[in-house]
Amino acid sequence: MNKDKEKIQQKITEIENAMAGADFWQDKARAQSVIKELGMLKAELEGVGKYDKGNAVLSILSGAGGDDAEDFSAMLVRMYRRYAENKGWGWSVIHSNENDHGGFRNITIEIVGKSGGVTSSDGSSTLGAYGTLKNESGVHRLVRISPFNSAQKRQTSFSLVEVIPEFEKTSSNDVVINDADLEISIAKSGGPGGQNVNKRETAVRLLHKPTGISIHVTSERSQAQNKEKAVEILRGKLWKHMEDERKAHEKGMQVSSTTSIEWGNQIRSYVLHPYKMVKDHRTDVETSSVDKVLEGDIDIFIESEKNL
Repeated sequence: MNKDKEKIQQKITEIENAMAGADFWQDKARAQSVIKELGMLKAELEGVGKYDKGNAVLSILSGAGGDDAEDFSAMLVRMYRRYAENKGWGWSVIHSNENDHGGFRNITIEIVGKSGGVTSSDGSSTLGAYGTLKNESGVHRLVRISPFNSAQKRQTSFSLVEVIPEFEKTSSNDVVINDADLEISIAKSGGPGGQNVNKRETAVRLLHKPTGISIHVTSERSQAQNKEKAVEILRGKLWKHMEDERKAHEKGMQVSSTTSIEWGNQIRSYVLHPYKMVKDHRTDVETSSVDKVLEGDIDIFIESEKNL
């Protein structure tokens, strides 16, 4: 155990000893504050990050593979949705760009899961949606006989999954964004069925000029709410990039500003032909139960990712 962890453990021991005292509960407000501090210290000791107990924003972007990649993105959406439902988490689409076959060119989803996530090994804390899903970020690869190819040829396609923490107003100071760096445009947001009568100019597209990050939000009722949600998502993306850079620096690596959604960058492969196998290339965890995985049974991968 390093010195920092020794200090945290010493503080935890001190608090636990104080809690055993007869007068600990005399000041209820102070007692609750100390208990909250204890929880944060335990979380810090086991490596739970600042936002790991909070909600997540999940984005899926189709890469190489055309219709097959967009269909694969829809398969991943279904997989994560089933997983979220099994956890009892909330799920709402922030923005989506769907093709004529029911596939997605891109989609962004808010996952609300502050409880019911993966529990740490000592049972002292429960991860939220972000802490549970954060290591799903990366390129996912599908190999199968293409349903869009009349020659029944095998097709390889790719989709990028990005998981960022959902920033709340209370944590907005963690990532400061200058208004001068933002370019905001407004578009029409459609109602059910895409009827023009239901369309209002409430959809927001936000461009962060220094990084080129572009965010679309159509989920909220008003333009102001969509703008606020877009800025929250931008904060999450910028924080995630800074966190990736920090981790890469610790390992003596450099982090690329962009990840090519193609061969060689995949973190996980889903092979449906000529055999059935899902394999995570970071942990070497694999299973032949492809159908179960695509129906949301991904706990085997989530558990193995906790040590990444």
